Amino acid sequence: MYKLVIQGGKPLKGTVKVAGSKNASLPILFASILADTPLTLNNTPQLSDISTTLRLLMSMGAEFILESDSSLFVDSSTLTNLVADYDLVKTMRASILALGPMLTKYGKAKVSLPGGCAIGTRPVNLHLQALEELGATIEVKNGYIYAETKGLLGANIHFDQISVTATENVIMAATLAKGTTTINNAAQEPEVSDLCHCLNKMGAKITGINTSIIIIKGVEKLEGVQYSVCPDRIESATYLVAAAITRGSITVKNTNPQVMRAVLGKLIEIGADIKTDKSSITLDMKGKRPKAVNIKTSTYPNFPTDMQAQFTALNTIAEGHSTITENIFENRFMHIPELTRMGAELTLEGNTVVCKGVKSLTGAHLMATDLRASASLVLAGLAATGTTTIERVYHLDRGYETIEEKLKLLGASIERVQD
Repeated sequence: MYKLVIQGGKPLKGTVKVAGSKNASLPILFASILADTPLTLNNTPQLSDISTTLRLLMSMGAEFILESDSSLFVDSSTLTNLVADYDLVKTMRASILALGPMLTKYGKAKVSLPGGCAIGTRPVNLHLQALEELGATIEVKNGYIYAETKGLLGANIHFDQISVTATENVIMAATLAKGTTTINNAAQEPEVSDLCHCLNKMGAKITGINTSIIIIKGVEKLEGVQYSVCPDRIESATYLVAAAITRGSITVKNTNPQVMRAVLGKLIEIGADIKTDKSSITLDMKGKRPKAVNIKTSTYPNFPTDMQAQFTALNTIAEGHSTITENIFENRFMHIPELTRMGAELTLEGNTVVCKGVKSLTGAHLMATDLRASASLVLAGLAATGTTTIERVYHLDRGYETIEEKLKLLGASIERVQD
């Protein structure tokens, strides 16, 4: 078991290059099931969630090659085992995305109910109801989803609540269905759009990309292509907050400022000087203490839930009072007790945290609980005086590629050590 040891108090300075998006790579890897020929993905991040997905695809009969330039050659054209087993699915919520592609291409699928971060229930009923509307017969028993169809048919789908993975699952299922499928109240996240662009390159007919109404005209087959995954906007934003919380100045490269407007707006509000071009963002705090900002998470294009914990950490040492309201997941405040142990003044009231900024945090021994909470503890440790030790950093490895190495390049004193 590894842990991170951080000596805080050093302003971050320099340039960092972010990896491709985890949340775009995962659904596109599952989309390889739809293709009759191999798919090559460029700009894929080296993360444990990617490794888990590849192991899951291999268990179903797929083959892959990881090239030295981080491109992935994936051949899922002929699966021999239409089962997504619990032993792999239990660690990653996105495994539910095997369901739609297997069902539409092979007519049946058996997928374990998924696991992942303990940040809320995140029910799969939206996936199952929509697939039933497309013509699937579904039964849930013994912890597995059993789905069958004699052929999916296009339908008019309306989601009562916005769900990224449910939108992605239905899009993939509809690509090989007969007729036209319309998804109303679809998720508009950039990662959903990236999946659609990849599918269209593979031969799908998807319109309404970047909107809440996505239309898919079914085709007879899809082919593998070469595709470059979009940059990871959450990784980009995390490093920007790391610079802000340490009163530093950094440039983030290989990013897309256009999909980060909500986050950049809040960083400007805290007092950061922000400059952008097509693929980079520069943040300069000019040595100033950040100002407190109120946060309310929502679906894209609003403030992302995946940045709530990081901004909570930022607010703990910001000047003034703030409120942080979590509207997406009901259990995404597990970092609050850990931040409090560092001297943060935080009060949890329902789905809102009230924060009174303190001048500084003090290092402490901390326990990571989920992916983004782990990131918030790292940020707090970077800003704190003294030594911070963070246990269970395997959570970080699900979504951040060599985070300690990238932070070192920016001047942080951080080491990964084994117990």
